[in-house]
Amino acid sequence: MSSPEDRHSDRFTGVRGASLLALSDNLALIAGLVLAVSAFTGWYTGPSGGVTVSVTGWHTGTLGKLVFFAGLAVLLVVLLREVGIELPAAAPESLVTIALGAVATILVLVRIVSIPDDFFFAGRGVGIWISLIAAIGVIAAGLLQVSEEL
Repeated sequence: MSSPEDRHSDRFTGVRGASLLALSDNLALIAGLVLAVSAFTGWYTGPSGGVTVSVTGWHTGTLGKLVFFAGLAVLLVVLLREVGIELPAAAPESLVTIALGAVATILVLVRIVSIPDDFFFAGRGVGIWISLIAAIGVIAAGLLQVSEEL
């Protein structure tokens, strides 16, 4: 039979673990949502014909669309876990989250370095920087999940 002090310390240990779990899941949800939505923000802006034109990430080609779907995939991974569906042991959630964040980061960095020829008149807008921060946030969420698994 355990003493009241042991039961009390176990309860706080469980709460502490739950708060860390909530932190990584919340960060993954927020970063994934921002990443998906950022594909519809202005990645490039510039003057064209006397007006300022803004080009969303979705309209920059396949890479912008892949960033959107990477954000949706992050949301799907977290929501599946919340529903109770676990990923196979060969592909833990933390690894999948980090991989999706890394892919999204690389795709956004490609668009930062290489502006499509169709938008030669435009410079980088605030939306592409939001996408980069969100993609790095997804990686951070995955790293938090790794620390919880250890």
